[in-house]
Amino acid sequence: MTPATPLDCVLGLLRTIEAGGGAVALSPFLAEDYVLTEAPHLLGPEGSTRTRDQVLAGAEHSGEVVSGQRFEVQRTTSEGGRVVVEAEWSATAQMDLPYWDKGETIRARTASVFEVLEGRIVRQHSYDCYYPPRQA
Repeated sequence: MTPATPLDCVLGLLRTIEAGGGAVALSPFLAEDYVLTEAPHLLGPEGSTRTRDQVLAGAEHSGEVVSGQRFEVQRTTSEGGRVVVEAEWSATAQMDLPYWDKGETIRARTASVFEVLEGRIVRQHSYDCYYPPRQA
């Protein structure tokens, strides 16, 4: 059996998120020293840096915030252990959020840079640009 490529690992993570995977489902994709850095965006204007444990804890409760997460991958670039994914992300709000009401669809254009080592993601830098909610 051929080992998974870094791109396979990253796309596997995205598909697992889409399937509603919690900590147990996501943990095989993330190295013990995994770090997620998010650039400032509409819902997190200060940006954030989270450890693997923080990300997995959040995954356990993400269904309380959004459901039906979908990544429509537009383009990928992979060189060595570095994978860049550009995607259209969407989800349904499960609670009222600062710019969306419960039941509305949230959409964002995302670009993420992943570093994969020995079949697990060690680092992720995400740049999310949220589309404004539709006006009635």
